[in-house]
Amino acid sequence: MKREITLPFDRRTIESLGAYDRLSLNGSLLVGRDQVHQRLCQLLGEGKPLPADLRGETIYYMGPAAAPAQLVMGSCGPTTSARMDPFTPSLLEAGLVAMIGKGPRGDTVINSIKLHGALYLVAFGGCGALYATRVTGSETVAFEDLGPEALMRIHVRDFPVIVGIDSRGNSVFG
Repeated sequence: MKREITLPFDRRTIESLGAYDRLSLNGSLLVGRDQVHQRLCQLLGEGKPLPADLRGETIYYMGPAAAPAQLVMGSCGPTTSARMDPFTPSLLEAGLVAMIGKGPRGDTVINSIKLHGALYLVAFGGCGALYATRVTGSETVAFEDLGPEALMRIHVRDFPVIVGIDSRGNSVFG
């Protein structure tokens, strides 16, 4: 059975979810990849304000393709999450509560997920065209110089994911 989730996540919902749960996300989430993560962590390290408050936020590891005329954005499938592992503990410490990507996470990230009671959600690789049909709005938040890899906020409806690692550290990856 698929659970309908309205973003942002609340603590009770996060705690109720388990590895393998199927979700349909509705609401808004941040989008960012390697360079966005590096810049956010640099700002945190320098004690400077972030361009977006991460408390309670979900971030999707994705870089969109150009949008065809009938869609808000083009193909927007997940990026391999392990590339964000060096940055993840700092962003969870700053209040991030969920991440969406593909593939397994390292032990340090799993421990940080448990420590902060966060979630790692898995999007389906190869489904970028499907995900594009689930995006209803998009705006750039910061780091415009990164082009399509800037920090963005997207609005989604019926966005399918599974819980890859739950807040207790249970994982679909073995």
